[in-house]
Amino acid sequence: MHRYDPARQRLALGLAGLAGLVDATGFVVAGGYFTSFMSGNTTRMGVELLERPGLALLPLGLIAFFLAGVIIGALVLRRVRGQHKRVLLGLVAGLLGAGAGLLLVGWPLSFLGLSAMAMGLANNVFSRDGEVTVGVTYMTGALVRFGQGIAAKLYGQQLSGSRGYGLLWSALALGAAAGGALCLVDPLVAASAGLMVAIMLWGFAFAVETESAAT
Repeated sequence: MHRYDPARQRLALGLAGLAGLVDATGFVVAGGYFTSFMSGNTTRMGVELLERPGLALLPLGLIAFFLAGVIIGALVLRRVRGQHKRVLLGLVAGLLGAGAGLLLVGWPLSFLGLSAMAMGLANNVFSRDGEVTVGVTYMTGALVRFGQGIAAKLYGQQLSGSRGYGLLWSALALGAAAGGALCLVDPLVAASAGLMVAIMLWGFAFAVETESAAT
């Protein structure tokens, strides 16, 4: 996070918030599975393989869609460097829009698959040399860096690499809370909100990359 300028940091926070919103919506629709938190799906898949093997197919499918999104996003990244943030976020918005439409017509599994694919794509938005620099859908690493920064401060030191990760976690948590609240109204409302947030982030990414190209 600390390596990026304020505009890109805000974009990362927005993406983390979107991931929380989409994950909370998927969690409600799927009855306890995730569209961005693949560690949770992996744990549930492992447990269910022994207890109820048939149920393991859902988390396995979500992992497969997420992985497909990561692969597609990485391929897109290599083709459109310098414009990849807007292109990837456009694809994320498209997938979330299609997913919301499928949820509307009563196809929740398709909604879950497309949402997971969108979150896989989103993890390529902040990449350098083929590696993710800011994970926006998983926060274990962010919490570790945040905790290391706190420990350094308690020891009277500054750890520059830990800056911003507490905010990143907070953004995901707030997004999840918003998604949960909207699901109390209707999961379709939450899914539509995810689409709107993705479109706004696409517009913001377009402005950021356009400004960078002009300077």
